[in-house]
Amino acid sequence: MSSTTIASAKVIGFPVTEQIGPSWPVAMDSLSGSGMIVRQGGDYSLLLQRVLTRRNFESACMRRHMSDTPPYKVGHSPDPDDAFMFHAMTTGAIDTGGRKYEHVLLDIETLNKHAMNGDYEVSAVSIHSFPDISDNYHLMNCGASMGEGYGPMIISREDMTIEEAKSKVFAIPGIGTSAYLSLRLALGDVEYRVVPFDEIMPSVKRGDYDVGVIIHEGQLTWKDEGVNLVLDLGIWWNEKTGLPLPLGGNVVRKDLGIDMCQKITEDVKNSIEHSLSNPKDALKFAKKWGRGIDDDTNEEFVGMYVNDRTLDYGEDGRDAIRLFLRKGQEIGMVRSDLDVDSIVFVGSGE
Repeated sequence: MSSTTIASAKVIGFPVTEQIGPSWPVAMDSLSGSGMIVRQGGDYSLLLQRVLTRRNFESACMRRHMSDTPPYKVGHSPDPDDAFMFHAMTTGAIDTGGRKYEHVLLDIETLNKHAMNGDYEVSAVSIHSFPDISDNYHLMNCGASMGEGYGPMIISREDMTIEEAKSKVFAIPGIGTSAYLSLRLALGDVEYRVVPFDEIMPSVKRGDYDVGVIIHEGQLTWKDEGVNLVLDLGIWWNEKTGLPLPLGGNVVRKDLGIDMCQKITEDVKNSIEHSLSNPKDALKFAKKWGRGIDDDTNEEFVGMYVNDRTLDYGEDGRDAIRLFLRKGQEIGMVRSDLDVDSIVFVGSGE
């Protein structure tokens, strides 16, 4: 956006929740935080208050390098699959070669915004948002959230067809999310409102919104909530492309240098491997972030998004990401100057 466009935009703020550590939720106002929702004409777009200029990015890097032995900040979502992946790093169960990590737990849309500012050395982000941070971050080849024939789901209070849903107002978890890009790829232009991901299903049940796009453990619990499934976007994508649906990935900041990026990526991979080899403790830890789900649902959800694909995207997984972003370019939702074939996956050997 140009400065003229920014000045004329209508700001619509919405609350987000920051969670630092296991149990300290702090309410934030997006107008005073790192991002805001703006409306321009008939569409919405994400506008950051602190645009990632070269000066801002270099300043963040300088602050880190001036510290004695700073921990690397790792941003990830407060949900079971991320908690499972990072359990070993969080608890010190693996040797990280003296590298220290500080974990920051935030919802995925807020993490996307922080990544735009280069705030964390390592972060989980939506694949949809990666192009906007690709000048300053590499994608890791591990830590993927890929929908293997499942993914974000369009739900409704009343039974309706896909064609009927297209004319309704959607509750979505964020415009930088892969859930939103997959929605647009499947249904085209839709009217929507941004709602915190854990409020989408309750808001649809109340009738606040006609339809919603649910993510995380809601993909397993929706049947018990009295809502209707309109479309599973993971199934739609798989039937259309034969590939898994790219949802989330881990990124590492380029200013650390490629050698350190590789070492940190190896730490993340080792953490995932440790949890997969020692699932009992990791699942117990992960359940803390399951918002009331039982043990069986917790294990099923973690198994959906932490598996061999999480250790290595694989060639078809990397192809899926490139195709997903290329399709986003075709509908104007991904920056057109990004060469998707040049994306570096640290740790892939490509």
